[in-house]
Amino acid sequence: MTQTNSSIGVRQLLDMQNQAFIAEGAVSAEVRVQRIQQVIDLLVESKDALCQAMGEDFGGRPAVFSLANDILGSLSSLKHARDHLTEWLGDSVRPSVKPFDMFGASAWVKYQPKGVIGIIGTWNAPLFTLLSPLACAFAAGNRAVLKPSEIAPRTAQVLADAVAKRFDPQVLAVVQGGPEVAAEFSEQPWNHLVFTGSTSVGKLIMAAAAKNLVPVTLELGGKSPVLVGDSADLASVAERIAVGKSLNSGQLCVSPDVVWVHESRLQALADGIVAQYQSLYPSVTANADMTPVVNERHHARVHGYVQDAKARGVQVLEAGAAQTGVDRRLPLAVVINPPHDAEISQHEIFGPAVVLRSFQNIADAVAAINQGDRPLALYYFGSDETEQNWVLDNTLSGGVSINDVVMHPALEDAPFGGVGASGMGHYHGREGFMEFSHARSVYKAGNHDPRREWGMLPPYYEQFAQMLNAAVTP
Repeated sequence: MTQTNSSIGVRQLLDMQNQAFIAEGAVSAEVRVQRIQQVIDLLVESKDALCQAMGEDFGGRPAVFSLANDILGSLSSLKHARDHLTEWLGDSVRPSVKPFDMFGASAWVKYQPKGVIGIIGTWNAPLFTLLSPLACAFAAGNRAVLKPSEIAPRTAQVLADAVAKRFDPQVLAVVQGGPEVAAEFSEQPWNHLVFTGSTSVGKLIMAAAAKNLVPVTLELGGKSPVLVGDSADLASVAERIAVGKSLNSGQLCVSPDVVWVHESRLQALADGIVAQYQSLYPSVTANADMTPVVNERHHARVHGYVQDAKARGVQVLEAGAAQTGVDRRLPLAVVINPPHDAEISQHEIFGPAVVLRSFQNIADAVAAINQGDRPLALYYFGSDETEQNWVLDNTLSGGVSINDVVMHPALEDAPFGGVGASGMGHYHGREGFMEFSHARSVYKAGNHDPRREWGMLPPYYEQFAQMLNAAVTP
């Protein structure tokens, strides 16, 4: 039970867990709770080592953020599943087939575990994107194999060691490696596959899974927009956007990318965001409270988006300045009305930069949003409930936060997921339990079958045809 899984191949782990799953039969609520509790205990015991590893992987990520986002975020998902799974279990009684229900026929839906779940996490939340879906997978009675991101290798190793210490690999295992391992992982005949990451990689994952008709849950991203209504308190908007964008230095899948505001308030909001951000981070370089961009490639990518906008003559406000070559921390860049062919307009930013765009009428902003891919998150600020409801009715996104940003993923009893290019499927709460369960319809016949005496079996009589025709009603 203390062996590592590094020497065991992905397919070998899958086959081993599949065989154990079949041999186990029905998975009791007690076993499900115990497995979730083991993960909780693992996190509690290893929190310091995991936070240190996440800090090293990012080159200085604050331990308090890793503790809040990945440790406590995962614990919240796990504890909610542990404490509520017994409410989710049990058959769902359904109406039976008429007229056989009059003779004792019954029907129900039985929720059963699918089997073995493969979960591919991402680097920006290297624990949460593995353990939050795992909470629902275990609640549904499944076994699982985790594939952490190779961009956070220290975290992956600490997690792998902790899992190997507490779990039989027939129940839970961790495999490590780069893109080639991820590609192999996604090609296996899992009973369900979960992937968190970019839309472009999500398409590859889905294509690989399709070869074995594996159902997928894809948590992707997109350019999550913010709509600032005329009734919004601009000071509050500036503060909440600055705070939300500061989380992990914008390296979150639900981080706001594009803020739409009336042209008369555009400059005031831009100045307010910069001022609020600078109040959080009076300095940039070597600021221990600020998360660096995760690696040189992503640092160059985000920096390149901002430089491209400047080269095009776009107004860019920066909340401070960074010393070149000292570390990978960057000030927040507020890019105002860049052209649509600018790099920052074309790609998900996933870093410390945000685009501000002006509108004359909020309906024009909504129309522009609807012309693009459906985002993982959408945000609305304002006290006008009529406008708020209109925005909700006329847009589509994975989730929504109103008068704040980055908050709805913390709802443990509500589904978290995307739509369209931002993903499919969801986890958290009962919906997550359902995601990793097979809803199996069951029909049980009554003690008497009236079909022969009612003339419903061959040889058919005219009366049966008349009865059928009589049932054809509007």
